[in-house]
Amino acid sequence: MATILVTGGAGYVGSHCCLALARAGHNVVVYDDLSNGHARFVKWGALERGDIRDAARLREAFAAHRPEAVLHCAALIEVGESVKHPARFHDVNVRGTATLLEAMREAGTPAFVFSSSCAVYGAPERLPMDEAHRFAPASPYGQNKLDAERLSEAAAAARGGSFAHLRYFNAAGAAWGEGIGESHEPESHAIPLALFTLLGRRDAFRIFGEDYETRDGTCLRDYVHVLDLADAHVRAIERLLGGGASLVVNLGTGDGVTVRELIAAVERVTGRRVPATPAPRREGDPPALLADNGLALRELGWSPTRGIGEIIADAWKWHSEVESSAFG
Repeated sequence: MATILVTGGAGYVGSHCCLALARAGHNVVVYDDLSNGHARFVKWGALERGDIRDAARLREAFAAHRPEAVLHCAALIEVGESVKHPARFHDVNVRGTATLLEAMREAGTPAFVFSSSCAVYGAPERLPMDEAHRFAPASPYGQNKLDAERLSEAAAAARGGSFAHLRYFNAAGAAWGEGIGESHEPESHAIPLALFTLLGRRDAFRIFGEDYETRDGTCLRDYVHVLDLADAHVRAIERLLGGGASLVVNLGTGDGVTVRELIAAVERVTGRRVPATPAPRREGDPPALLADNGLALRELGWSPTRGIGEIIADAWKWHSEVESSAFG
């Protein structure tokens, strides 16, 4: 059993990682300021409330728990907001990561697993996208993730530690039976937005662009179940703690779904029609994002086990039953 400090552990991906770590026998400590997370999601370990930019508070948490590894999920994540407020996003996502890495150095914590993103690549120049794809972030958020990766690499070289950068594609789904799932404000992700139309929380689901060079003209995305993502984090942490080398891997299915296919899948799972309306393309939306996850399989023994039907079914159960009763 190892003690793992999970920043952002009260959030969406972070809470599912805490569940997976606890199931694997590890001791979990959540470090979260609860600005976007939920205290009710902290079920598998202690909560240390604090901001990742607060060096003194981080030192207190490290001294109290002496973690062997850090899983860093804390971040501002809304891509559109990052365009409007780039300085704020840099302050939290980049300066916050630097402060956390310095706290790790002071505490002698060697292993760092980072919740990164395929946003570091920007618009694809080839599909599927592997880890050697060139970097061209299309938003401050994507640039933040790339900058944080570079800080992590430099910190590991300086202190002799190790890192794993896990570049997510589209996280989705929920561990609804454990009372955790996607609960953002505002919500900007396609699956919950489609489900919200069925729950009367939105009038219609908007399809942004119908003239892309994809099989049906709508954007194609790679959706990966959040529990599959969580499994990859456990594997990465255990690799580093076992003396394994640092690594950078994509986490996606390699099996994309277009917006129209997503709508059809939601209708199959729920048995309800999704009201959908066309809308203009959004600036910066690439036509397709698709992961090459071969390196994750080779280095971590990881591959996703849940398809789009299970992803939607779990999300539907979460939004229609669990979240509605828990959050009102």
